[in-house]
Amino acid sequence: MDQARIEQYFSGREGQLVEAVSRLVRIDSTLGDTQPGQPFGPGPAAALEEFLDLSRQWGLPGKNLEGYVGTVDLGGPDIALHILGHLDVVPAGEGWTVTDAFTPKLVDGLLYGRGTDDDKGPLVAALMAMKAVKDLEVPLKQGVRLILGTDEETGFRDIRWYYDRHPYAPYTISPDADFPIINIEKGHYQPTFSAAWPIEEALPRVTSITGGPRLNMVPPMARATLLGLEEAAVQQAIDGLGLEPEIRFTLTPQNGALHIHCAGQNAHGSTPEEGHNAQTALLTLLCALPLAPCPSTQAIHNLNRLFPHGDFTGQALGIAQRDELSGHLSLAFTLLNLNETGFEARFDSRTPLCGTEATICQVTEAAMTQAGFTIKGALESPHHVSADTPFLGILAKCYEQYSGRKSQCIAIGGGTYVHDIPGGVAFGASMPGFVSNLHGPDERVNVADLLTAAKIFTQVIIDLCS
Repeated sequence: MDQARIEQYFSGREGQLVEAVSRLVRIDSTLGDTQPGQPFGPGPAAALEEFLDLSRQWGLPGKNLEGYVGTVDLGGPDIALHILGHLDVVPAGEGWTVTDAFTPKLVDGLLYGRGTDDDKGPLVAALMAMKAVKDLEVPLKQGVRLILGTDEETGFRDIRWYYDRHPYAPYTISPDADFPIINIEKGHYQPTFSAAWPIEEALPRVTSITGGPRLNMVPPMARATLLGLEEAAVQQAIDGLGLEPEIRFTLTPQNGALHIHCAGQNAHGSTPEEGHNAQTALLTLLCALPLAPCPSTQAIHNLNRLFPHGDFTGQALGIAQRDELSGHLSLAFTLLNLNETGFEARFDSRTPLCGTEATICQVTEAAMTQAGFTIKGALESPHHVSADTPFLGILAKCYEQYSGRKSQCIAIGGGTYVHDIPGGVAFGASMPGFVSNLHGPDERVNVADLLTAAKIFTQVIIDLCS
């Protein structure tokens, strides 16, 4: 199959692509309560059914496997290639300006909405590639299977369920990142740590803190309840903090307590520098107040010391490190719930190839113990596929052929479905340099780039399966 026929096939299909992605973006597919046939709630289930309906309309009937994943096959039963993507999304968050999160809007060639880039748009591009191979009547000796996940953002339970029951394919890609080729995904260290204390009476004190909603998302908001301080004193402390303008505080006196709301900006947990962490900003404020010396106050000061606002590399915790292949360790303090008798919290750290139990886990455990906290959690190894693998050479050729750019292998902090799959790599769908705002407000995808990705995936299927 020559490039000219593929280019001709995709000519003028931008509208078809936009409408297909928009159908999915209109569905709020965040995690919900488990129901029969809907292990991750009604939202992901609805998105899965909508995608399968789209695939049927395009002549590629698929299957719903007990609500965990869906599959769409093309070619024979001997599957050579798995393409893995997900239909679940992170919550909308705050700060949207072009449109609201679940109302897709096309502006100057960019399609805005939650999931346009992560990962509904890339999944549609992969399905369109399969449709192209079918419509162009390219004979396939082996099959390709598109696997539609529904729990990528909240634990990978879907894809683990699938591979507990089905074999790996010889080749696997996930269009859930960037081009060219992601051959390294950093390790994960996401421990749970906590402390407990008796009911306190001292004033002034903090009685509750509620932080981020997701482990892998920079918290866009955080709240605290304070007893024993007047609003004016807290406002004076806010005025003296000198935090970035994206951090905003709102004070609400109610029934003898003062409620503090901190608004920031969410971002992906692997790129904390792209967001504004409301949780760490709130801790900064609380530590600037004249709180009574009691266990909760000491815990708040220790949390602020270990996770100071603006520390994205684990410097304060003592685990900052980097290597030439995979870059630096990243850290986002993302979950915190404190009440009258203790707290529980987690951070999201993406660790380079050089990271070890000794340099990460043991150092963290020592710091937590010194602060009076208990901690549990293991280091998850990074994923690394050698850059000279022949499979990666085929991907590089296809990418260069349709993008006109030079291919290379790169490392990311984000984790995709291929993290535990032998030989699998993330491949697309964003082009280098494009800022998609995934996990943040105004998430968007470049429609022209997404169409180019569909052409690349078409060639990949042909080269690997025909």
